[in-house]
Amino acid sequence: MVRRFVVLLAVAVTLLGGTAGGVLAQPSLNEQDKKFLVQAHRSNLAEIASARLAEERSGDQTIRDIAQRLVTDHTKLDAKVRQVAERAGVPLPRKPSEKQTEVFDRLSALKGKEFDRAWLAAQMAGHRRTLANIDEELQAGSSSEVKDLASSAKPIVSGHLEALRKAAAAGGGGGGGGGGDESPSPHGTPTG
Repeated sequence: MVRRFVVLLAVAVTLLGGTAGGVLAQPSLNEQDKKFLVQAHRSNLAEIASARLAEERSGDQTIRDIAQRLVTDHTKLDAKVRQVAERAGVPLPRKPSEKQTEVFDRLSALKGKEFDRAWLAAQMAGHRRTLANIDEELQAGSSSEVKDLASSAKPIVSGHLEALRKAAAAGGGGGGGGGGDESPSPHGTPTG
């Protein structure tokens, strides 16, 4: 009788598209883990949209190259975030936060060097905030899977921030170099 039950359970699990280990092993998430997954997803959505805008709007090849890298990397990162969130049963928002949308709208209204400087400043602020969120997850998260996700994202986001800093220091927004002494004005940040 017990053997028949085990066989029926195995068949049911297989028909439902999983394995017994996958069905029984739910990741142990705390509120920090859930918060991180939502923040990471929203930040990825905002970064992708903002980078696509820069690919279209910027006259600076360095900025367009960085933007292309951001689209590629944040698309890959978000695929991983969505996989972990789905396995953990964490619902994700369909769009960036209201603050992120406002920043995108402000950037959309800018052109030329003004756009490039504001875009770089907003991206640097957003990537710094993302790194702070990653560090918070690594310190306070409870799920090893979510912490592994944060840990693997950290060098990618750090690399983006370094590329953005170099572009800004080189006068990003000046058509490929030499941009003047004005400080970038972010008009907000893309993450929130």
